[in-house]
Amino acid sequence: MLVDKTIALIGSGNMTEALVDGLLKARVARADQLYSTDILPERLSYLKGRYHIQVSGDNAEAAKKGDIIILSVEPQVLDDVLRHISPVLQHECLIISVAAGYPISRVASHLTRKSRIVRVMPNTPSSAQAGIAALAYNNDLPEADVQVTRAIFESVGKVVVVEERLMDAVTGLSGSGPAYIYLMIEALTDGGVKMGLARHVAELLAAQTLFGAARMVIDSDEHPARLKDRVASPGGTTIAGLYKLEEGRFRAALIAAVEAATARSRELGIQPSTRSGT
Repeated sequence: MLVDKTIALIGSGNMTEALVDGLLKARVARADQLYSTDILPERLSYLKGRYHIQVSGDNAEAAKKGDIIILSVEPQVLDDVLRHISPVLQHECLIISVAAGYPISRVASHLTRKSRIVRVMPNTPSSAQAGIAALAYNNDLPEADVQVTRAIFESVGKVVVVEERLMDAVTGLSGSGPAYIYLMIEALTDGGVKMGLARHVAELLAAQTLFGAARMVIDSDEHPARLKDRVASPGGTTIAGLYKLEEGRFRAALIAAVEAATARSRELGIQPSTRSGT
């Protein structure tokens, strides 16, 4: 789908590497179509050596060659990056931003001409080709651009489309969500260790259990409550454990975590100079 289109990835952090790896494995793009930038020479040397892509320490040099520009830098430096690359952007280029809390209108405000812009919120499991990315864009975006953007992020996982006003909620749920899951795995592992299991056994049991449960939700298309009820037999072990989770306000704590992360994402969109992460 992306034949003859050069993709300039501005910034070479973990998300950029995940995209490069996914695009190449899925054969959505060739190595000679990918151009990545970074301020660290050792990072560029690593990417060039492992993936055989083009690299540069100059954002403008890469942006000048890009048919598609993926802005994969921290939100607090994106203003400066956009001011630097704006004069050299090709008129017809598609701009994709993965900066948390950074709205489409703000990207557009730095550009000297009307551009096609997509805002994306991916998450870290993209590095294992198991991510989820939410796309937001204006109604006048050409369908071809939507399909190209979907192809890029489907190479590292699944894709949903949301209204831009909901992107902070996406950040609070799926952007920050992996950290909540890691905490759950750690806690379940500790529970297993407390009950006598070796740590490496308990960790594998916990991680595979979450993986399998998530797979069942996706593959069965059933409500999680119905799947939960199938595990919880009357008077059994599972309902005893679920009772303890309810006592500890487990569900309320997760809802509150999503709410707090959403609020923080909104704050970071207003405070561009604040260092950010999901």
